[in-house]
Amino acid sequence: MAWWNLRPLFRSQTIRNPFQDFRMREVQLGSHTMTSHGYALARTHMHDWIILLLLVVIEIVLYMIHPFYRFVGKDMMTDLRYPLKSNTVPVWSVPIYAVLLPVVIFLVVYIRRRDIYDLHHAILGLLFSILVTAVLTDAIKDAVGRPRPDFFWRCFPDGKDVYDALGNVVCHGDKDVIKEGHKSFPSGHTAWSFAGLGFLSLYLSGKIKVFDQKGHIAKLCIVVLPLLFASLVGISRVDDYWHHWQDVFAGGLLGLVMATFCYLQFFPPPYHPEGWGPYAYFRMLEESRGMTQQAANGESSSEAQLREAQDQEGQGFHGCMGITLARDQGGETLDEIEAGRRQNPYTS
Repeated sequence: MAWWNLRPLFRSQTIRNPFQDFRMREVQLGSHTMTSHGYALARTHMHDWIILLLLVVIEIVLYMIHPFYRFVGKDMMTDLRYPLKSNTVPVWSVPIYAVLLPVVIFLVVYIRRRDIYDLHHAILGLLFSILVTAVLTDAIKDAVGRPRPDFFWRCFPDGKDVYDALGNVVCHGDKDVIKEGHKSFPSGHTAWSFAGLGFLSLYLSGKIKVFDQKGHIAKLCIVVLPLLFASLVGISRVDDYWHHWQDVFAGGLLGLVMATFCYLQFFPPPYHPEGWGPYAYFRMLEESRGMTQQAANGESSSEAQLREAQDQEGQGFHGCMGITLARDQGGETLDEIEAGRRQNPYTS
């Protein structure tokens, strides 16, 4: 084979360098921005955004309906006489640190890396974590109807308890305050906190590669901070006598489990070698790489076909020459025979 026919073979068998492959992934991060791919990506997940709106409607309905009014007897009031206090962590502050704070961090990462897949899936996963947790929490609250530790003062603000013939309480306090007093289990503050901050903790652990086996404890401290804050919120609910400790434990577990499920829908586990990016980003890389290889294979196949055609043409030319030579040789043989006959005097 000629040396110029070997060039496509060397070109198709080039050895890939893992470091160059990693650098290629890093370089391609800035090629998918909010302007270039944001609308198309949001349209692809249009059904997911519709489901989010449906979850918002369900959450509003669950918040408005009355919970189950559980039987509360006089002997049960021993554990329900804690003072009625205000919230150490106000309700309006929960969306700020559980939703807005993670979104701000997502935007900072986007400004640095310019990856719309990471930003879109992080926000979508966070909202799913929060809203699914909220729907489950309020649904359980309404179904269980457990009284809060300060239920006595909600039911009897003047301190004079009244019971019916069956021994159940006959509350004469504010209806909205009494309604809220039957929503102890599980803790909504704690569930929301772990759903949002737990998702943020998983996101950060993947971005800074906490489990890269290099022993950087400082990375672990950064990941633990959101979980510590969520735990302190849960402790404040017990200190304010708005929840029993079982309510806080169940709410924290529910929020953390939903955060993990929603995170793993869009991102690899934090300990995975590719845990720093979403599944969609690596799927896009594989598709683009496949298109590049397909184009390269198409070019190689066209060159191979061209070489094969040239070889066949050369073989056909030599075959025709062989036939011509055979005919010439055959013609010379007949002339020699005829000449021999004329030279032979004994031929008649």
